[in-house]
Amino acid sequence: MGQLVILVAMFALLWLLLIRPQARRKLAQQQLLASVEVGDEILTAGGLYGLVRAIGEADELEVEIAPGTHVRIARRAVAAVIPPDDDLDEELDGEPDVLEGEVVEVNTDATPPDGRRG
Repeated sequence: MGQLVILVAMFALLWLLLIRPQARRKLAQQQLLASVEVGDEILTAGGLYGLVRAIGEADELEVEIAPGTHVRIARRAVAAVIPPDDDLDEELDGEPDVLEGEVVEVNTDATPPDGRRG
């Protein structure tokens, strides 16, 4: 009887720590893939950023990775949908960031400032 309780407890622990989180990740990935629309900026599993220009068959997207460069990818290759940068554009107000401050001189000698070597 004691061994059966331990076996059931180990299975429950395995389910809580491994199976359940993996099922949640799989469901989240399926929802992400289903939500991809034309105009979305995506990141592929291969590390390419691009804009979705067309949705083909159920498993195919046409993605623009550079101006005038379109590639076909499998829908399952989408790793993330990049949210629009609306908040960032409002913060910048079209002006570039300029750092102001004093000029720092860099010591390019082989000898460190304290005079010690090596």
